[in-house]
Amino acid sequence: MGVHAIFALPLADAIDSVKSFVNIFISVYILLIFGYILTSWIRLPYSVWLNRVQRFLYDVCEPYLRIFRRLLPAFGPLDLSPIVAVISLFLINSIIQAVLDQLH
Repeated sequence: MGVHAIFALPLADAIDSVKSFVNIFISVYILLIFGYILTSWIRLPYSVWLNRVQRFLYDVCEPYLRIFRRLLPAFGPLDLSPIVAVISLFLINSIIQAVLDQLH
């Protein structure tokens, strides 16, 4: 077993762990964006817990969506920023996965 083989196995495990983490992180963030969109469309009854959930979704999703709201032109009441944001997350995920596959 050479020196290259000794370092290759832990490096491969680390890369697989990073790939898994990035994939899960982006998937959860996309779900949070969908939850934010749904809670903005549906009028929920007042509840302390629902208010906390809505506030959490706002605090987590709004800074990222605000980037795309500044870049996209206004289409009246239609907000396309969540669509572009989710598509960009899919693209970022595929680019990161491709880079990590090259390192593997």
